[in-house]
Amino acid sequence: MRTFVILFSAICMMSVSSCATRVVTRPASVTVVKTPPRNYKVVTVKGKRYYFWNGKHYRKTRRGYVFVRV
Repeated sequence: MRTFVILFSAICMMSVSSCATRVVTRPASVTVVKTPPRNYKVVTVKGKRYYFWNGKHYRKTRRGYVFVRV
């Protein structure tokens, strides 16, 4: 009986597969704008500060301004 339980548990462990998969994504190429143009506007959306010019929203980072979708 003991060997049957061990054999049964080993078969169950081998046949059960995990549903977890690993998804690896590459970061998109990001264009950083060092200085904004003179006619930019500061826009607040949901309590966060964005900079708007040329029909696009940008977020300020350490490296400069990065395009974001709001």
